Amino acid sequence: MFSIGDFARIGRVSVRMLRHYDTLGLLRPARVDQATGYRYYEAAQLTRLNRLIALKDLGLSLQQVGRILDEKVGPEELYGMLRLRRAELEAQVADETARLTRVEARLRAIETEGAMPADVVIKSVPAVRVAELSDVAESYESDKISPVIQPLYAELSKRLHEAGLAITGPAIAYYEQVPEGVRVHAGAPVNAEKGKPYDFDIVDLPALEQAATVIHHGSMDNVDATFQQLGRWIEENGYRSTGLAREVYLKYGDGDPETWVTELQETITRPA
Repeated sequence: MFSIGDFARIGRVSVRMLRHYDTLGLLRPARVDQATGYRYYEAAQLTRLNRLIALKDLGLSLQQVGRILDEKVGPEELYGMLRLRRAELEAQVADETARLTRVEARLRAIETEGAMPADVVIKSVPAVRVAELSDVAESYESDKISPVIQPLYAELSKRLHEAGLAITGPAIAYYEQVPEGVRVHAGAPVNAEKGKPYDFDIVDLPALEQAATVIHHGSMDNVDATFQQLGRWIEENGYRSTGLAREVYLKYGDGDPETWVTELQETITRPA
């Protein structure tokens, strides 16, 4: 038998916790010295202790832990519960990470309020034929767009390779408001015949007679501030946006988002 101190050391818990578990009836000592009140434990009780700690760390209440222990849950069931809890925690971490990314993006937008982008260029953009796939995102928020557009480009690249078509220029994305949210169009310039059957769409994007353009550096998770700066520039310089916008991915997908380079194109006109 082990004293409570030795059992705590071997079981990698505190003496205080062992006393607490004893009080709750979750892990009784194998023997209590009637004269001194000293608690003693057996090595076999490590099995119950390990299950108790594992279940508690899964987020269960001690009351729930006690019921499960009394049902003598086996290792396979514990592993199943662990896998389920791990998936839940990973989803929580992903949600909180996305939330922090959104907050950081809004803070950057707040920090740049009043600042005008230094290198807005007004230019015409020629028409281009693109192969594209599209899907619907919930909204224009970056964390809603990214999970939609990234798989679209991965799938489009695969289908273009299977069709024997080469991409002839930087990828182009554009968006349109639909009742369900925002339709995301992931396109890539190609030399392809329109009307020929493909498992993707061939679309002729019209020329833009006048577009205000600016270069965004870094991850698209941080693009909101750049878009807002461009919008302020358009208004400050007496233009009006026509609502047609494109993203041209000049440098993208090399593994480090901070090295990405994207041209934002917003079609503009002078109010009458």
